Amino acid sequence: MTKKGKNRAVLSLSYLVLCVGCLCVLLPLSWMVITSLKSMADITLSKGLKLFPSGPTLENYVNIWKDYPIAAYIKNSLIAVGGSTVFGVVCAALCGYGLSRYDFKGKAFLLSFLLVTQMFPAVMKIIPYYKILVSLHLNNTRIGLLVVYASFSIPFCTWMMYGYFKSIPTGLDEAARVDGSSAFHTFYRIILPIALPGVVATVIYAFLQNWNEYMFASVLMSADEKKTITYAISTMADAYKVQWNYLMCAAIISSVPTLSVFVIMQKYLIAGMTAGAVKE
Repeated sequence: MTKKGKNRAVLSLSYLVLCVGCLCVLLPLSWMVITSLKSMADITLSKGLKLFPSGPTLENYVNIWKDYPIAAYIKNSLIAVGGSTVFGVVCAALCGYGLSRYDFKGKAFLLSFLLVTQMFPAVMKIIPYYKILVSLHLNNTRIGLLVVYASFSIPFCTWMMYGYFKSIPTGLDEAARVDGSSAFHTFYRIILPIALPGVVATVIYAFLQNWNEYMFASVLMSADEKKTITYAISTMADAYKVQWNYLMCAAIISSVPTLSVFVIMQKYLIAGMTAGAVKE
């Protein structure tokens, strides 16, 4: 086989692997969409595997808004996740900038400590978080969940911002100081606009991580009107009846914000995750 033939074979094999991978990723999503368009009769009375519904309907999406407070669940998620994302990214940007520009005693230990906090399983933190929130009278509140989510985001987001700020030459800071600019003014007016792709990537990471969180929301938010959308989906099934079409509708509604953010801003997310991976 010639070299040109080998290259074609490798290219064909690569495309085949990519197609299989895409199929594995898209099949569950496609099944979820198809099930959301089925009636309960199609799901419970059909014999064997029935891929397409006999009569696709959008009534499930209409009925789920009537039977469940989906709007309240989404609002709870947006408040807790949006607030924690903003607070966490602001803290991470300030911490990352300080760590990238100033040398002080214990800096290496602090950077290592931020990574070590990510090594512990989340289940180990449930009881301490719960007791702290109870003592502060913040259990079963959106503010309490916001604080918990922010504590998850800040350590790794700080590392992401640290990697971006390290890639920006310190000469810009020195030139700004010569012109009489304060440290905060230099950070806000000069360095932060340059690091905007890193900020966007950090925002996306924090938002996706917190939006998909289930375990802490199920423990810390027991009141029905305070549930997040991801936790509320699991409570739609009871011991006597599972309306799979409703569950799939709720799952799709919950996936729309994360899928939209990821599809639109994925290039910034990839750039932010790889920032600082190569040591200069």
